[in-house]
Amino acid sequence: MTASYQSLYQAHITELQLRTRRLLERENLDALVIHSGQTQRKFLDDMDYPFKANPLFKAWLPVIDNPHCWLIVDGVNKPKLIFYRPKDFWHKVPDEPHDYWAEYFDIQLLDKANKVETLLPYDKGRMAYLGEYLEVARALGFNEINPEPVLNFIHFYRAYKTPYEQACLRIANQMAVAGHNAAKAAFYAGGSEFDIQLAYLAAVRQSENEVPYGNIIALNQNAAILHYTALERTAPAKRHSFLIDAGAEFNGYAADITRTYSYNTQDEFASLITAVNEVTLELAAALKPGLKYGELHVKCHQRIAEILQQFDFVRMSADAIVETEISRTFFPHGLGHHLGLQVHDVGGFMADERGTHVAAPQSHPYLRCTRMIEANMVFTIEPGLYFIDSLLADLAATEHDKAINWQKIDAFRHYGGIRIEDNVIVHQERNENITRELKLA
Repeated sequence: MTASYQSLYQAHITELQLRTRRLLERENLDALVIHSGQTQRKFLDDMDYPFKANPLFKAWLPVIDNPHCWLIVDGVNKPKLIFYRPKDFWHKVPDEPHDYWAEYFDIQLLDKANKVETLLPYDKGRMAYLGEYLEVARALGFNEINPEPVLNFIHFYRAYKTPYEQACLRIANQMAVAGHNAAKAAFYAGGSEFDIQLAYLAAVRQSENEVPYGNIIALNQNAAILHYTALERTAPAKRHSFLIDAGAEFNGYAADITRTYSYNTQDEFASLITAVNEVTLELAAALKPGLKYGELHVKCHQRIAEILQQFDFVRMSADAIVETEISRTFFPHGLGHHLGLQVHDVGGFMADERGTHVAAPQSHPYLRCTRMIEANMVFTIEPGLYFIDSLLADLAATEHDKAINWQKIDAFRHYGGIRIEDNVIVHQERNENITRELKLA
């Protein structure tokens, strides 16, 4: 697998060069200057926050942990990499680049961050700075700073993953699947949320700062909190359910996988998990070039409504449950999103390379993707069904409260909820459910 992604890297660079050449011609620019970023000092402290590289930078090369690096690309010449390598006895200094990717860059070493001006082109009039540090860009003489047409173009095409990127996403999934299996075992062995987190990180072999997002490790009613990250240290007296939403990162590319388990594998909550799992598989298979992603989100509401009716949570037809928006109480978030260099990867609301915005419909405000599905795009598919106290209270205050089986819902509140999330590559003739192909049930 290692040889696979390395052998695909040259074609990845060729594709990025081609995109850059088209972009610069269109915008009448000479080059893009992409800044990896800088460390950020904690307020009133002498330590820094964990460094995260600019995704526009790590799209080109897997340097994800080194600040003060710069990349100059014009789509024609060999990209120039200014690689930060300070003299420092306090911290580990990065090695000179000799990895598989290094031969594709003209590399110059930088020993002091404030000396970068001597290595950058003098005339920056037709060069665009891409990065977070606007004051640095202005001080260096850039006038074109994060031009919107440039970012729109890059973000639009980032949705199409090269074979190299797809290979990296497969490896990230492989790492995350190992973590999920370890976390499942820790749950059934009686671990607390904190214990399960440690088991996950040990299996993934990444620290909390290296995984792509804060893991959601939720037992019992905590699974009703969509972005729960509190990690209780003490195991609950009774365990009912376990929801884990956790990923891994490889070469800057993220996996984002969710599973839910019932402690009693024979109870009705286990059957409810099976029903939601079937929706995940169905919608993952339904991703198809030429279909709008939002159409699958609407279909998901229909399927969740069928489950609510089937399990006697709501005593209405499935169509009525969707029409009255009751399904939004139980499934309040979007079906999924693009996945890549960022967990919620860019480009999800774009109709074209100019950045024409296609907003989420008013009835589904948390949908993260309205884009047309095309080959080489990578998506998450993550239906959910939750028992969220605040949303249920809102529902109880409506005219529809008499159609709700409150007695049964009350019996399920301690489970929190269910989410099942897979990562899927769309190919022209088939879908590749990376997560399932790695045998994570």
